[in-house]
Amino acid sequence: MSKLEKIYKVLILIIISFSANVYAEGAAESFFEAGDWAAAAKAYADRTATDPEDVAAWFRLAVSARHAERYQVARDALDQAEKREFSPARIGLERARLKVLTEDKEAAVEELRFIAERGFAAVNVITGDPVLGTLAGESGFDALVSEMTRQAYPCEHDPAFSAFDFWVGDWDVKLPDGTYVGSNRIERVEHGCLLVESWTSASGGTGTSINYLDKVSGEWVQIWNAAGGSQIHIRGGMTDEGMLLIGTIHYVAHGTTAVFRGLWTPLEDGRVRQFFEQQSADGETWSPWFEGFYNRKSVD
Repeated sequence: MSKLEKIYKVLILIIISFSANVYAEGAAESFFEAGDWAAAAKAYADRTATDPEDVAAWFRLAVSARHAERYQVARDALDQAEKREFSPARIGLERARLKVLTEDKEAAVEELRFIAERGFAAVNVITGDPVLGTLAGESGFDALVSEMTRQAYPCEHDPAFSAFDFWVGDWDVKLPDGTYVGSNRIERVEHGCLLVESWTSASGGTGTSINYLDKVSGEWVQIWNAAGGSQIHIRGGMTDEGMLLIGTIHYVAHGTTAVFRGLWTPLEDGRVRQFFEQQSADGETWSPWFEGFYNRKSVD
């Protein structure tokens, strides 16, 4: 056999081997995506035997074996994935699932606590998981979920972020004489970290504001923009009269800026009074800019 023929033969063997590996990888993925767990487990076992350093294959072997109820195979595969520094959080979640399925709920909770104490904060992943979610009602699990929820969504659990909640709702807004001037919706979003205002006037004008507690300064902030070009940026906090915010208003149309303030006062009858004032250019006087009374829309 000539030297050229030998080289050609080696190349053919390399191509055949490469094609076989590619096919095997594709088959494993196909079985996994189709939920054919027994076939996927076998395919990933073959792949890890061929390439022991394929860490993703070890993890998918663990998942496939768990679904196929081959729990010891799944445990061993997770150990191999861990040795190769696969994601600690994903390994911890998978180990917890195995603990649940083998009726060791306390150990499952400890696995979850282990990854939570090391920075895993996606509490919704745990509570929404079809296996892990079955732990609901277990005291240790419920306590862990509560702790993680407070960490994941701190604004919901900090009373300071509720100071402006009296303004939250769907409202009809009227002038002091009872004339209807528009509707406003104020919503808590981002798990209580933000209030969003959506205003529509009786004549069709619109405006939107975001309102939030600046935790650094301890002040509430409102940033407003309207279709007509008014831009308001005010900040402050609760007073005996209500939420008082002071700053500026800018009129885009003619490029002027003035000192501006707004006061929201919760009334005993459930309404909210909103009173805006603008300061004169010389800083000597305040002129009313808007006064409206918020009436909650009836729920039919």
